[in-house]
Amino acid sequence: MAASVLKVARLSKCVLHTYSPTLRTLSISTPLCQGIPGSVWKLGRLNHIAIAVPDMEKATALYRDVLGAQVSDKVPLPEHGVYTVFVELGNTKLELLHPLGEKSPIAGFLQKNKSGGMHHICIEVDDISAAIVDLKARNIRTLSAEPRIGAHGKPVMFLHPKDCDGVLVELEQA
Repeated sequence: MAASVLKVARLSKCVLHTYSPTLRTLSISTPLCQGIPGSVWKLGRLNHIAIAVPDMEKATALYRDVLGAQVSDKVPLPEHGVYTVFVELGNTKLELLHPLGEKSPIAGFLQKNKSGGMHHICIEVDDISAAIVDLKARNIRTLSAEPRIGAHGKPVMFLHPKDCDGVLVELEQA
């Protein structure tokens, strides 16, 4: 506990003021996979946060030139309808997304959000197939019938934001 002395104007004595920071506790909720015998699948680390950007060059320059981050080259992913640039943050990454083609899901997102914004979060799982089976059994919808290969060359599956508290969640095979 830290203590500091506070002098109050027109008083000849000092008032001792003690400061006690508010304690925060970690809330651990029941994991989705708890009911699975033998923990068939587990959540892993946060892989990245994806940000849709209206101007990829400007966004890349911000992270590289202004903020000093290491950024990847711009890579087209036609099967997902996006260009990607990854910004390395040490313990995770930002994925900058820009539309590629007429049917890009990012184009629709940017029509609604002209200046861009957070598009999705990506969390690694140790067994994506088991995770998908379990989540579908729990009535969590996915945006495709089967996993697709994502930007890291690994299987990914997007969970419907209406089933994930308004957040588009991407699961990626670790």
